[in-house]
Amino acid sequence: MRTLLSLVIAVFTFGHVYAAQPSAKPNIIFILSDDVGLGNISCYGADKFKTPHIDAMAKGGTRFTYSYSAPLCGPSRCELLTGRYAFHTGMTGNDSGSLVKPQNEMMIPRILKTAGYVTASSGKWGQLPLQPGDFGFEEYFRFQGSGVYWKGDHAGQNADKPTTKTIYTINGKTKALKDKEYMPDLVHEFALNFIRRHQNEPFFLYYPMVEMHEPMRYTPDSASGSKDFFADNITYMDKLVGNLMDELDKLKLREKTVVFFCGDNGTAHKDSDRSTLNGRHINGHKGELLEGGSREPLIVNWPGVTPAGAVNNNLTDFSDILPTLAEIAGAKLPDGLTVDGRSFAAQVRGEKGQPRDWIFVQLGNKWYVRDARYKLTKSGEMFDLKDAPYEEKPITTANEDADAKAAHHRLQGVLDKLNPAGGKQDTGDGSGRHAHKAKRQAKKAQENQ
Repeated sequence: MRTLLSLVIAVFTFGHVYAAQPSAKPNIIFILSDDVGLGNISCYGADKFKTPHIDAMAKGGTRFTYSYSAPLCGPSRCELLTGRYAFHTGMTGNDSGSLVKPQNEMMIPRILKTAGYVTASSGKWGQLPLQPGDFGFEEYFRFQGSGVYWKGDHAGQNADKPTTKTIYTINGKTKALKDKEYMPDLVHEFALNFIRRHQNEPFFLYYPMVEMHEPMRYTPDSASGSKDFFADNITYMDKLVGNLMDELDKLKLREKTVVFFCGDNGTAHKDSDRSTLNGRHINGHKGELLEGGSREPLIVNWPGVTPAGAVNNNLTDFSDILPTLAEIAGAKLPDGLTVDGRSFAAQVRGEKGQPRDWIFVQLGNKWYVRDARYKLTKSGEMFDLKDAPYEEKPITTANEDADAKAAHHRLQGVLDKLNPAGGKQDTGDGSGRHAHKAKRQAKKAQENQ
């Protein structure tokens, strides 16, 4: 009787059943799409693409509007998994993953394991070093490179001139992709199989998808003669998300599982112009320290806990993912672990929590900090983001009003306290984008002489 009365009071007081306390150890699934920005997800206002299954996640959960990553895959994934900024880990770009070592960095799976979770990674490991198992994932499927779809594909190669072999690794055993095998389907099936085998214990699944990294290739569902592989892949990515949610329903795990969907960085340059939002072009793209490079779709769905159809305007960045998942799992962060992020688990539950006042973004030897309105770069440039993500208006001495001046002072104080220049510095050319590629090519050419 007391339990029923408490539920009735919760419903009448808060207007939603989700005010009831969630189960202690929900399953956690984190889906990370590759090179997918705001202009590719229809519930965010994308004009040219439809994502009905991802939209359904948002309709039944909470959509975050101000989520920020590093604008490139390697640094963003490292920040997500460690909860630490690049100047702390050293992974300032795609070539500096070797600086990240298991003895130096603690990733999400090791923290959740202390709370009784079984863990798996299925998909892209990319520029991160070693294997997922070396950083605590008990099971894993990883493929080499990025943008691998069919036998012969490899990132950086033209779609019509593929390399001769594509390999992937399952729990330390390497295999070659066979004819007619589709890498996204193999990654997906490994993820589903993990869920089925561990449905009776709390699990954490990190699911970094193959889509939408170039070079774009046809999908199993592409129409004969299709010339728009980019749109085909968005549709297929959305289909896989829907299939995973359907599997949770079949296993009666939906109400026991919190599912995150997020992009790792903005849309790649090739397709950024067509990825418009609400009829307007987004400023910037993957690889740039602009809104289009770092502002990401982030959706959280947890039936009975996450408010359905809610939109949250709090600032978050990728360093917040680790402490958020730890709090949801009931896992204590290890003593002595420096985490840059702040948990937004309260916002996931529909509570006010303790929202951030600012977020930090870095790539290579450049960075910026922004609050709800203004942005300050490493070089001291100030921007008004009132019309972001479409425009970032420079602020000069001539147009700096009292509000902008106060924001400049606050944000400079944040940068002074963070002191990125005093941390680990970029070891390449400062761009963060395959800065050592020329050196590797020259060395290979010399070896072949």
